[in-house]
Amino acid sequence: MKKDYPEIGELVVCTVETVHDYGVTAVLDEYSGKKGFIHISEIASGWVKYIRDYVREGQKIVCLVIDVNREKGHIDLSLKKVNEHQKREKIQEWKNEQKAMKLMEILKERLKKKVNLDRIINELEEKYNTLYGAFEYAVNFEDEFRKGHSGEWVEKFIEVAKENIEPVRVKVSGYVEIVSYQRNAIDHIKEALLKVHDPKNGVYIHYVGAPRYRIVVEANDYKEAEDKLRKAAETVVDTIKKKNGIAEFIRKEG
Repeated sequence: MKKDYPEIGELVVCTVETVHDYGVTAVLDEYSGKKGFIHISEIASGWVKYIRDYVREGQKIVCLVIDVNREKGHIDLSLKKVNEHQKREKIQEWKNEQKAMKLMEILKERLKKKVNLDRIINELEEKYNTLYGAFEYAVNFEDEFRKGHSGEWVEKFIEVAKENIEPVRVKVSGYVEIVSYQRNAIDHIKEALLKVHDPKNGVYIHYVGAPRYRIVVEANDYKEAEDKLRKAAETVVDTIKKKNGIAEFIRKEG
């Protein structure tokens, strides 16, 4: 559940409200009714002559909370202490939470009985840290999500999640080194590799350079990916050995 005030060191999404000569007043989008101040010295590194060269009214920005005075209701922010990577990640996180709240409205419409959405949201945020994270978990670990919650809302939640959230895909890879001195060595290698090359199932073979071939596997979670990679490698190695060739699997993270 979102706190009344942000913590020092927290990244927050803000909307610029007023630009002064000495600083900026911004609304904290994730904290209803709260505003923060960015002193001119925290706008950008180096000397800032015109603040409007950096920010304007209505602009969405990401700031770092550098001080909080709950008694006075003051929140001091820094714009210059946020790098581009942090900005992109925070904006995406904020957009995800906005989407998650819209999905909760869809859930509310589909549930015929009146439910306490705030209670459900608090439960999910406490367990998965973010509401969007709960939707992602429901898509990627449907059975586990079902076991971890009770109530008529659970099945509808999973339904909404599967309709609107793409499953998270993880990728693992490894190499097989193949050596064969048989007359039909090229045909044997092709046969072994084509046995496992299956894009529809998330298994890909890439030629690296003789004698090395890369196996890339995509799946919903690492356990599934590792199992598929192991089986694919075993199939290639066994096929080559049956053709009197030499094959070895070399695991590589990636």
